[in-house]
This record gives sequence, C-alpha cells and structure tokens, in this order.
Amino acid sequence: MKYKDIYEAKFISRPNRFIANVEINGKVETVHVKNTGRCKELLIPGATVYLDKPGTAGRKTEYDLVAVYKKNFGLINIDSQAPNKVVKEWLEKKGLDYVKAEYSYGDSRIDFYIENADKKILMEVKGCTLEYDGIGYFPDAPTTRGIKHLHELTRARTLGYEAAIAFVIQMEGIREVRAEKEIHPDFYAALEEAKAAGVKVLFLTCKVEKDSLTIAEENGDKIESLI
Repeated sequence: MKYKDIYEAKFISRPNRFIANVEINGKVETVHVKNTGRCKELLIPGATVYLDKPGTAGRKTEYDLVAVYKKNFGLINIDSQAPNKVVKEWLEKKGLDYVKAEYSYGDSRIDFYIENADKKILMEVKGCTLEYDGIGYFPDAPTTRGIKHLHELTRARTLGYEAAIAFVIQMEGIREVRAEKEIHPDFYAALEEAKAAGVKVLFLTCKVEKDSLTIAEENGDKIESLI
C-alpha cells in the first residue's frame, strides 16, 4: 500500500481524536488523524509526523496524519485503514479461490471471508501501533467492537468455519502482539476464549516507510494452518 503525496511535519497538539495541529512549512495546520485510538505515547509535542495529501475535493482538512517517528524506536504507521488494505493485497497474492472484504456475518461485518478448496474462513484484522519493550500490544483503548468480533469468530468455529484474527504490526522489529490486559481486560478474556475455540492468531510483520506499508512475513499461526 502506497500513499500518493507525503509531507514531513512536527506534531503540536491533538484537540480531539479526529484532528491534530502540526507545523508544516513554517505554519500551523489542522490535519485529520487517521486513528481514533489514544496514541498518547506517540503523538507528543515535537514528534516528527508524516502527512498524506489525498487531494480529495471538499475536505475540511488538506492532510491526513498517517505515521509518526517514535524516539529511540523508529517509524510507526498509525493509519487505521492501512491494515485492511495491506491484508487485501497480501491475500490477493495467495491464489485463494474467493476473497470478500467487509463480509456480513451474524450481527457483525467481518473484515474478510475466504473460500479455498472445501474451507470457509472468517478473518478479522487489527492494526497494532502500541509497543512496550519490544512487544506489540492491542488495543491501546477499550474496544467493544473488537470484543464483538472475537465472539463472532468464536461462534463461527462451532459451525465449522475456520477463523483467524490477524494483527498487522504497523512498525518494524516487533514479531508478537499480546492483548493489553490493563487497558481492556474484557478483550484479553475474549481473545483467550477465541484461542481456546480454535481461532488462529496471525502476527503480520510489516515493512514501514513514510510513504508505504507492506506485509513482510507471518509469525505465530500461519495462514497455511487455515487454508
């Protein structure tokens, strides 16, 4: 996945979860933040950030904030739409029989429905931007939607589906993602229940550049265990 037009800026503040103030080309600009999570350990005053300029007519903001440089760590993509895009690109290269995004299942929309040979597979995608001591964590804010999706995957296993949650690790050097129990203990419990039911957990590492994000390799469970 590649962005069209990337600019470097300095982060100033985040008045709410949708917008941020940054300094670009010597002036202060209000930009859209493409991540409604907290990102409080990333979006700190003075941090170097990267903005995409999509050029969409009628927008209130000219730029989207899509990545940030974390001191003593490196570049982190925080675009919450990027994980689904890179997983779609990755799945399309696998030669699967059928892949459908945004699949209605139960009371949810699951990110991907896949058919391959005689298997029916449901896959939910989560982006990981939170890191402590070389380990990735999810979520960085409570997510009732994430719990709902895990429950749907768990129920699907009882009906004969293969199921997986794929964590797209939006930074380099991290190969594992754990549930952030202190931030959302109910998500931790739902993930443990899902794993016990046979839901696979994929860790998808990425090549992260200021203007692109690409899946590099799989860790943990592999998609081959599903297909």
